[in-house]
Amino acid sequence: MTATIPTQNLPEIIYPDSDGKPMSDNTKQFQLIVKIQGGIDALFKDSENVFVAGDLLWYPVEGDNKTRQAPDIMVVFGRPKGDRGSYQQWVEDNIAPQVVFEILSRGNRMTAMFKLFKFYENYGVEEYYVYDPEDNELIGWVRSDGELNYIESMEGWVSPRLETRFETASGDLEIYSPDGMKFLSYVELSRQMEQTQQQMEQTQQQMEQERQQKELVQQKADRLSEKLREMGINPEDI
Repeated sequence: MTATIPTQNLPEIIYPDSDGKPMSDNTKQFQLIVKIQGGIDALFKDSENVFVAGDLLWYPVEGDNKTRQAPDIMVVFGRPKGDRGSYQQWVEDNIAPQVVFEILSRGNRMTAMFKLFKFYENYGVEEYYVYDPEDNELIGWVRSDGELNYIESMEGWVSPRLETRFETASGDLEIYSPDGMKFLSYVELSRQMEQTQQQMEQTQQQMEQERQQKELVQQKADRLSEKLREMGINPEDI
């Protein structure tokens, strides 16, 4: 007689939404993360299947809650927009983030950065960009032949996926969308909107002044015509 071994339910694997680490170590790093994430999100605002996130834990392997990273910014083509507590790749049609950004702080160590690089290379990232605000240095890698290969010159580089252009000549990282518009911070965007509003108001005032001047000219012409008629002269005959 064969003994029956009772089965036991395996414990549910929890994939935490937080790794306990701060999103950033300083204000400049935080502002850059927000500007880049917001700029890319705005760039693809009309594309329902482009998911953009900042500081979101990415779990590439089902059943493994230890293998994970939280890129400063990640972009996933082929996945719908929406809120997520974490990016569990097996739930997302097994699509890995194609583009990843990391913004360095003084607390970053070479060992940790090398581990990040190997993680992104091993799990399918196509484009990996690292920016150091302290030194204004941008470096990047693009995937070919199954590996992330170093980009020799990042100045003026155009992302194959995002079609954005990168510049650092101004002393800061500047990112330009395909139409040439620069990614702006909320403060810069607010100032630009204020300037646009002021220009619109000035244009409206100028148009109103021109309208009033035309009315005055027409009124003068009407009075002159009336006087000529009083004198028995037809203005149309003049």
